[in-house]
Amino acid sequence: MNRQTRFYALAARYVALLGILLLLSFSALSQTPAKKFSAQEMDEILYHIHTYYVEDLPLSRYNQSNLSSLFDNLDPYSKYLDSEELEAIFSAANGRYTGLGIEVEEQGNYVTIVDTLPNSPAEIAGIERGDKLSLINNIDVTGKTIAEVSALLKAANKNQLQLVVLRGSSAVNIALKRQEIVLESVASKLLKDGTGFLSVNSFNHHTYHDVARQINYLQLQYGDALKKLVIDLRDNPGGTLNSAVAISDLFLDSGTIVTTKGRFFDANQAYFARQGDILNGAPIVVLINNNSASAAEILAAALKDNKRALVVGLRSYGKGSVQSLIPIGNGTTALKLTTARYYTPTGTSIEGTGVEPDVYFTKQALSLLDKSAIITGEESIKKNGIEQLASHWPKAFALVQSQ
Repeated sequence: MNRQTRFYALAARYVALLGILLLLSFSALSQTPAKKFSAQEMDEILYHIHTYYVEDLPLSRYNQSNLSSLFDNLDPYSKYLDSEELEAIFSAANGRYTGLGIEVEEQGNYVTIVDTLPNSPAEIAGIERGDKLSLINNIDVTGKTIAEVSALLKAANKNQLQLVVLRGSSAVNIALKRQEIVLESVASKLLKDGTGFLSVNSFNHHTYHDVARQINYLQLQYGDALKKLVIDLRDNPGGTLNSAVAISDLFLDSGTIVTTKGRFFDANQAYFARQGDILNGAPIVVLINNNSASAAEILAAALKDNKRALVVGLRSYGKGSVQSLIPIGNGTTALKLTTARYYTPTGTSIEGTGVEPDVYFTKQALSLLDKSAIITGEESIKKNGIEQLASHWPKAFALVQSQ
């Protein structure tokens, strides 16, 4: 077997089409690898980019001395993964991840907490949405990027972390450790009049089964088939392509779910719904916002374009590319490479533009609809003013049924 054939065989064996799962942020981390590559690794990297990357790049001028500029010319989602980064992706795709359990974004000079994962070290330690990271183990992180902050957190391994966060006008000291977290990707609540509320937080290999299980559980609670369903995809950063396709198929009897297009043969795929709708046609409303990305956008667009659901909220993030994991060397490192772009059932690419909702809600109105409040119970819903917003749902469901 010659080297080119061996490379292709390895790729065929290991390539996993993944919508990248960003648990820290939608911001792309630095693509430039720090390590020096052997001549064989250089050959593999150049071969894979030439063969699989979504765009045809001139590669003849690249060598060991200027390889970093090649990675800088790839899109923000393509990068070299060391063994730890590769393991983290596999863990996340399997519903596990080692870390603090925070979602962050850059706001001004600070990396700011957007949310914490349920039962995570961050939630247990008392980190709150809106906290601004100030110090990590006495190192000032003001003005640092998410990539720099992430590197400091990873460097602590599972040792104790001492954080100082800015909360309003106060500085709060917090001690915690990075730990393995089992990601609960789906939560549900039975609301009034047979309406189910399904909160999908990410798309991993277990999410399809979790969605089906939660819907069955809601119907058992109600004692009958659900009359309506709200699927909340707000702040969902995405996950695996196969998960998004399978979950879309749960609610569709027919039609295209998504198509992918790339330069190599297997990157060109069309995914279609099979007969069988778990809700038997009951109307669906899908909630999205600016942080709904990747696999979440595939689901929202599939249900919208097939006129199966009304999409409500704000325009989504706009990540319309598919990444593949391609092993390097002995398979302990890899390239995460954009190999295709995906297109909605109407043939639209949402890259950079996002999914446009059928009905816009203001950011202020959407912020009232707190996921944790809904999942916790009806009293929390009343206290957070959610019933007022929920009063719009009958009109939304009526619109679904009129399509």
